[in-house]
Amino acid sequence: MNVGIVARRGNERAASLASDVRERLREEGVEIWLDEATADALDHAGHPVDRMSECDLVVSIGGDGTLLFAARGADEAPVMGVNLGEVGFLNATPPEEAVATVEREVERIATKGQPRTRAVPRLRATNDGETLPPALNEIVVQGRRGPGGGADVAVEVDGASYLDGHADGVLVATPTGSTAYNLSEGGPLIHPTVDALVVTEMCADETMPPLVVDADEIVVRVTNAPEAVVVGDGRTRETIEPPAEVTIDRAPEPLRIAGPPLEFFSALDKLD
Repeated sequence: MNVGIVARRGNERAASLASDVRERLREEGVEIWLDEATADALDHAGHPVDRMSECDLVVSIGGDGTLLFAARGADEAPVMGVNLGEVGFLNATPPEEAVATVEREVERIATKGQPRTRAVPRLRATNDGETLPPALNEIVVQGRRGPGGGADVAVEVDGASYLDGHADGVLVATPTGSTAYNLSEGGPLIHPTVDALVVTEMCADETMPPLVVDADEIVVRVTNAPEAVVVGDGRTRETIEPPAEVTIDRAPEPLRIAGPPLEFFSALDKLD
């Protein structure tokens, strides 16, 4: 059995906790893969995060950003989030319970073949035949932000026109991502059990209200701008040349979050 560990970069507490988890699992004969940054902090050999997809379980120690980074490499492997004392929307396990909780999930893998998981949808964006890596939180299509920037944008939802105007961009988020960039752009919170996407216009000349919809496909057309970008989770970026059309839909494989369920309403305190 392989278990990957990805700790928050540059955080001594996260590295120490990663060391504790590593040592306990090694005592039980589990092979441990550390991502390269965590391995450097602990003076061990590491693996590129992209290889974490070969693990039976990936443990992310840190905030939601760390889990997003781990999830990018984990692909279809289950990811378990450990927080550092501040509950995030993706990291349900507190640090004092990390070792015992990881041990329980490893035991479930050994006896039942897989840990406890819940499926979390991811998004993919396609432009001119090119598809970005899946995004857990959101896909943003935007022109240059700020005065004199933006682009003309038109949005179709399952073939029906939703908006057509000038804006900095358009953000399409999952329920998971509704608590992230979407919220800062004035979009609504969506409970994680709701099977929907949210479409939020960004700094529009004539703003349409955010739209929560159970859609198969959202198409964003961008014109009247020298260039635009498609950004997934703030991490993957592709420059496109208007006029351009970006198709956004759910990725075929959701992310599998392992471990105990998240208390969504308790985590809302994080937004205060």
